[in-house]
Amino acid sequence: MPDLTSGPIGKTLIVFALPVLATNILQSLNGSANAIWVSHVLGEAALTATSNANQIMFLMLGAVFGLSMASNIMIGQAMGARDQTLAKRVIGTSTAFFILVSLTVGALGVFLTPHILDAMGTPAEARADAIAYLRVIFSAMPFMYFFSYVMMAQRGTGDSRTPFYFSLVAVGMDVVLNPMLITGFGPFPRLGIAGSATATLLSQTITLLAMIVHLYRRKSILVLRPGEFHLLIPDFGLIRQLVLKGLPMGFQMIVTSLAAVTMMSLVNRHGVHTSAAYGAAAQLWTYVQMPAMALGAAVSSMAAQNVGAGRMDRVERIARSGALYALLFTGVPVVLIYLADPWVLRAFLPGDSPSLPIAVHINSIVLWGFIAFGMAFIFSGVVRATGAVWPPLLAMIISLWGIRVPLANMLEPHMGAEAIWISFPIGSFATLILAWAYYMWGGWRKSRMLPSTPPTTEEPDTGFGQPMIEEAEAMADAASRSSPSGPNRPGS
Repeated sequence: MPDLTSGPIGKTLIVFALPVLATNILQSLNGSANAIWVSHVLGEAALTATSNANQIMFLMLGAVFGLSMASNIMIGQAMGARDQTLAKRVIGTSTAFFILVSLTVGALGVFLTPHILDAMGTPAEARADAIAYLRVIFSAMPFMYFFSYVMMAQRGTGDSRTPFYFSLVAVGMDVVLNPMLITGFGPFPRLGIAGSATATLLSQTITLLAMIVHLYRRKSILVLRPGEFHLLIPDFGLIRQLVLKGLPMGFQMIVTSLAAVTMMSLVNRHGVHTSAAYGAAAQLWTYVQMPAMALGAAVSSMAAQNVGAGRMDRVERIARSGALYALLFTGVPVVLIYLADPWVLRAFLPGDSPSLPIAVHINSIVLWGFIAFGMAFIFSGVVRATGAVWPPLLAMIISLWGIRVPLANMLEPHMGAEAIWISFPIGSFATLILAWAYYMWGGWRKSRMLPSTPPTTEEPDTGFGQPMIEEAEAMADAASRSSPSGPNRPGS
């Protein structure tokens, strides 16, 4: 397994983040391809339906996201402490608990779909499509969630490449099946909007099975072998940690998704054209956030292993390098989209659509705020890697439910939809301020998710060594040649 506790910080961070970024790009391209087919074949009402449905899907994802993150961090800390026995116990307990929870979430989602859509105020012309789409998606959720869990667990061990390869397979299969199942091409049934969801169900399930077979063939620590299946019997001490640490991270996902659902409800008040414009613009926002999300996954995995190894000096340097990279790699796509509008939006909306100029206007206000959000994502990821999970949740609640949602509601009667758009960058900037303040002055450095005593090191790692990840690319040589003390803290 790759060792993330030694080697140059900047280079190792980039090399670890690149496969994560590529995975995120693949998944977003898949979502965009689906949106293109739905919009151009089935119309704007169908695109509105998928936009509403996806908000609900992300909301339900929050119920298991925290467990995945907690398990990932616990595996990383155990690997950093060189305690494979503890890592195996975490894997066995997490797997059993995760399967039970994901099955429950999927079943509840199928039942609650119409009620949640009604609560969101989904436009009447999009409601039937949204229900058909979501019911298939919720049936697929146990497979989707377990696929995501296995990928995150691999990153906890320091492997970000294998998840990328299998994501490539899943996305390729989904892209091929999507138009065939929507249109009924050849021997495939014509399923309409449900075909898009069915393609996701098939691709995720088949790829998950293939990935598990691969892990067994590679004798990965993540799979249980004969004589180890007793580890599936829950260790209630570990379950307690999974719940106590996972629930706040899951709540953060739910808080974010509920805010997105609420904002979608506000957007829906302005008609199907504004809703379609918002859905198209949101497709681009996904790509803007991807570099920071990839870096966030990288810093969390690296920080967790270094926390387990007792290398808090490296954790601090990981945070600073991650924030600087997030500033750079989020700013670049923002500028590119500003330059490419409205042409890039025509991939999701016809050139003569009345939604197109609305989408361009939305981007002109919202996009820049994702730079601040990307940097906040890094600071929160490092803090969570130690087990300090409540402060990032509280920061998100304040920025979304104390600032963004109330601001949009308060100003909308006077400014119309404009109030919704300006609330996004204001909320993102508040998130950055809160995340940075806790990183600088909070007590997260003393937090731990596992009780293992980290090994001592005779000599400090100066960061000049070679990274343990193979085939390291020389994309961040300048960072790897920095002084042992690292760059100054942002804003200090």
